[in-house]
Amino acid sequence: MNKLILMSKSKIEELVTTRSGETKFGEKVTLLPSITNIYEDLINLDVKYVLIGLPEAIGVFANYGKIGTSKAWEATIKVLLNTQNSVLNQAKKMCVLGYLDFTKENEQLLKWDQKNEKHIKKARALVEEIDKEVSNLIYNIVRAGKIPIIIGGGHNNAYGNIKGTSLALENKINVINFDAHTDFRVIEGRHSGNGFSYAYNEGFLNRYFIFGIHKNYNSETVLNNALNSIENIKYNTFEAIEIEKSSKFKSEIKKALEFVSKDNFGIEIDCDAIANIPSSAQTPSGFSVNQARQFVHFMGSHKHAKYLHICEAAPTKKTAAQVGKLISYLITDFLRANGN
Repeated sequence: MNKLILMSKSKIEELVTTRSGETKFGEKVTLLPSITNIYEDLINLDVKYVLIGLPEAIGVFANYGKIGTSKAWEATIKVLLNTQNSVLNQAKKMCVLGYLDFTKENEQLLKWDQKNEKHIKKARALVEEIDKEVSNLIYNIVRAGKIPIIIGGGHNNAYGNIKGTSLALENKINVINFDAHTDFRVIEGRHSGNGFSYAYNEGFLNRYFIFGIHKNYNSETVLNNALNSIENIKYNTFEAIEIEKSSKFKSEIKKALEFVSKDNFGIEIDCDAIANIPSSAQTPSGFSVNQARQFVHFMGSHKHAKYLHICEAAPTKKTAAQVGKLISYLITDFLRANGN
């Protein structure tokens, strides 16, 4: 746990703007003041949820994507801690644990060129090291009986979420992925486009449903070699739901939940799937913010939901507040749905 930076009371006070007559989220969340044994520290906390940040862009770089995903955690935590705490929005059951510090790895990207295959190989080797950190932390959170909420970074971190949860529960898990892409690409070295294929091949992922893939951005190879040939993988398309109108959004989320919810499952939200949200592969055509919120609420309300991961957002200075608001909405939607 050398990379874990705990959220401190002084940092909370720095980020939260207090106002007379109001109570902010940051004033009521639980903190872990120090670490002795992460599993034992967490199991003794009277919380159900553990919030963790993954501020990294290495997996996106290694997948030839637009970096910037390392900024999502900072944008989110500032907004989340300043939301209102009330009977409608309760923070007391959540521990803001902190974030994994990948500063050195992110700085390395500034020295590398995506057109240089040697640099891509080095980045993919770094992703393997990040996988170890993420899977270990998620393992300890889930083993302690808590539900991790993971924010920031690329979709490469789905692998660590799945592996850590699977090992903690001592069984394969299912996953529902709200995404324009399958992220089930070939085993060619770790990056943000193959977290699910690695998790499946290594025996951590059982059933996998991809919700709303875009027909323009998923290769024939992936469709033939994975999605259309493996019984445990199902998908629907954004076009069928929103353009061709041959399927309905609500009926499709019911089908997806039915496919994954007989066993424990994780919820993956890729911001690339939401229209006009700054992300590693920003799209002008996608699901709305409100549809993403409905999706999280619907999936999160099931008792077998074991984690929530929101990734691929890549805010700039101009868009940080809006990205932070979006992710904060998704977090609080999940808390309310799952808590009830």
